[in-house]
Amino acid sequence: MKGHKKHTKHTALIKPNGGTYHRNEWAIIGAPCDIIDQLAKNINKNLVKELSWGYLNAEHKKKRKPNAYQSSLTDNISHQTLHFNHTIGLKQHRKFFSHLDGLLVNGNHFLGDKQIVIIHEAKKESLQKKLDRLTDVRMIILMHSYDDIYDFVIEHLENPDQVKIFRIDQLEKITDEIHRVYTQNIPPLNGIVLSGGKSQRMGTDKGALTYHDKEQREYEADLLNKYCSQTFISCRKNQDELIETNYKKVYDTFEGLGPYGGILSAFREQPNAAWLTLACDLPYMTSSTIKQLTASRNPRKLATCFYNPETEFPEPLITIWEPRAYPVLLEFLSEGYSCPRKVLINTDIEMIEMEDIQEMKNVNSSEEREEAEGYLKKS
Repeated sequence: MKGHKKHTKHTALIKPNGGTYHRNEWAIIGAPCDIIDQLAKNINKNLVKELSWGYLNAEHKKKRKPNAYQSSLTDNISHQTLHFNHTIGLKQHRKFFSHLDGLLVNGNHFLGDKQIVIIHEAKKESLQKKLDRLTDVRMIILMHSYDDIYDFVIEHLENPDQVKIFRIDQLEKITDEIHRVYTQNIPPLNGIVLSGGKSQRMGTDKGALTYHDKEQREYEADLLNKYCSQTFISCRKNQDELIETNYKKVYDTFEGLGPYGGILSAFREQPNAAWLTLACDLPYMTSSTIKQLTASRNPRKLATCFYNPETEFPEPLITIWEPRAYPVLLEFLSEGYSCPRKVLINTDIEMIEMEDIQEMKNVNSSEEREEAEGYLKKS
């Protein structure tokens, strides 16, 4: 029927970058498993000082089940071992590797988002049958300098001139290339002013107050915009007509959760970006503090934040949240927690000292507002 729109059963969501198992996933394929295992081990040895890597493999021999339980965790003091006697759905694997910077995958057994192809005669026929796995070949590894790359591999490549070619003993060049790709793909940093609260203690919209000759949310957005790729204002949908701004808005799609919902809504909008969140009630905040935070950003951690000496806890609303934080925030929510500080306390973060802790001070009441106005007039 003309003009008829196709019915879609599910809400269209932006999916995180990467493959089935990790955002930064490299499958090694084309050689016997012992050679793949050794190459993966050598790559990890070279990268381990700067990056944390994992390895996904499969055993050829069927081992005896470790115990009669469906799942078990053994704490061996120095490390922990997790056993499953049941099948885990493919879409559930990422949570096991989310703390890593990258994941190497045995491509003989599993698919990978990016591929390293080894030219090995023993696996030539097998590789030819698995060309559908070669979706984004980044490197070709030769066992010997005189090896020829198979014609069927070259013909399959979309951009053969862009594929790096190394010998298997050129380990430093192999790991340098992996490190280069990782560095070039550090998530962009977005900024967002969290202004979706109801300002009940203040009695008026805190984001609309003017301490710096403009609305506070606009002032803070301007601060963020100097250091972020994109800047947004977070608000409730029913605030839309009340907020006039040149910045794009992110509406709360996780309602009733306060700042936690604002952070989750930002990630739902762009799950492949890091988000620098700033509460709208920080009139003492200056550009130098935002600069300090962005300069200290550690994308290998779940978040980069300031230490609050008054509470002796991390400060969650002046924080850079990396994309790996998104599933963790959702997991905490599923356990009944909606406190971003609790997430920071219980995860691996980068925490720094703020040069001027006055800038950390929230203004939530009319008395605090008068104090801030007096302070800012004198400064």
